[in-house]
Amino acid sequence: MLFRSVVRGTTLNTSGNAVITIPILNGGLTNSGNATTSGAVIVRRVTIQNPSGSVASANVSIGTTNNGANLITANTVLTSLSAGGTFQDITPTATLVSGNTTQCFYVNVNTASGNANTVDICVWGDVVNF
Repeated sequence: MLFRSVVRGTTLNTSGNAVITIPILNGGLTNSGNATTSGAVIVRRVTIQNPSGSVASANVSIGTTNNGANLITANTVLTSLSAGGTFQDITPTATLVSGNTTQCFYVNVNTASGNANTVDICVWGDVVNF
């Protein structure tokens, strides 16, 4: 089974850890925090798309904790997002995410975009168990 976690119309104009939260399967991946019966997903791709204007100076990473650690993507400058109708795929560096560990992904904005332009962020992959 495939999954897609999405946040739409979000800005990248504030820097910091866990500036944006992307729920995994609407938060339904855990079984009361049980390590053996909670679900898991394999992250296959992250796409940042549909900018309302340029966010090409923004630098982001995505992780499974809200402290800027446990990254599933490396720090990435969004150079492809210089105009509307563009997208940039980011290859995950770590792929297996357990529902026992987290119920969402956290977007860290390392360098803010410098404007209020918005983007959609999609995390794609496979459900291992649910």
